[in-house]
Amino acid sequence: MTLDAFLDRLEYREPVRPDPATLRNLHRAWRLRVPYENFDLQLGRKILLDPETLIDKFTRRRRGGLCYEMNGALALLLRAAGFDVTVVEAAVLRSTRGEGQWGNHIALLVDVGGETWLADTGIGDAFLEPLPVREGTYRQGDLPFRIERVDSGTWRMHHHPGGTVDSSDFRTEPREVTEFAGRPEITSPDSPFAKVLVAQHHRDGRELALRARTVKRGDGDRHTLSSLDEFAETLREFRIPVEDFGAGELADLWAKTEDQHEAWLAIQAKSIDRG
Repeated sequence: MTLDAFLDRLEYREPVRPDPATLRNLHRAWRLRVPYENFDLQLGRKILLDPETLIDKFTRRRRGGLCYEMNGALALLLRAAGFDVTVVEAAVLRSTRGEGQWGNHIALLVDVGGETWLADTGIGDAFLEPLPVREGTYRQGDLPFRIERVDSGTWRMHHHPGGTVDSSDFRTEPREVTEFAGRPEITSPDSPFAKVLVAQHHRDGRELALRARTVKRGDGDRHTLSSLDEFAETLREFRIPVEDFGAGELADLWAKTEDQHEAWLAIQAKSIDRG
């Protein structure tokens, strides 16, 4: 039942076998159907990582989530499909914010076809298909991703130029998704995940990004949302079901983005002044 529920969410109709082709197809289908978003955190809802909660959120409620939720749910899907999946601790680096501490991210290692693959849908503009855990540069369309060995138990994924993150280190030691439920990223109101409403999604061959009230579609096309109705319609475009929020909650989200948007404009103005 778990597998069928996930496949229905992904609108996946192909045969499911624990082979490299199915792994690639499921990973791609997830990126095309499930958005990265932090709306529950914005609403002050508790982020839970147990299997029952993840299955409910991603199948019945048809939502997206944070990296821990996205990759935790993907692990459940892949295991239900017969894959050998290891959850591993990771450290995402964003040079502009100096982040890179271990545990601010998780990733998945999947052993299939005599090779280990990196699966990760927890970065908003992640690669569409898994990457082999083998040193080299791997192109997906026009975008290059590079895998580098750091030491015997640590690897680094270099994101493509212009991506939302610079790189992601990951260790090969097995972990459990539930170990990360107490991380400050999902428990503290001062977490960078909590400060700004964010959604990202791959649709129609391009990356969509929502930050507070600013929507970015493709390369450089930016638009500022001006009403609650437009906000709700944009959520539908991102495959975020507005029906999962009460009328008051949707209005609360919209209201929170006002201060967030003004803070972002102030930062941009300072950058221009310094320039």
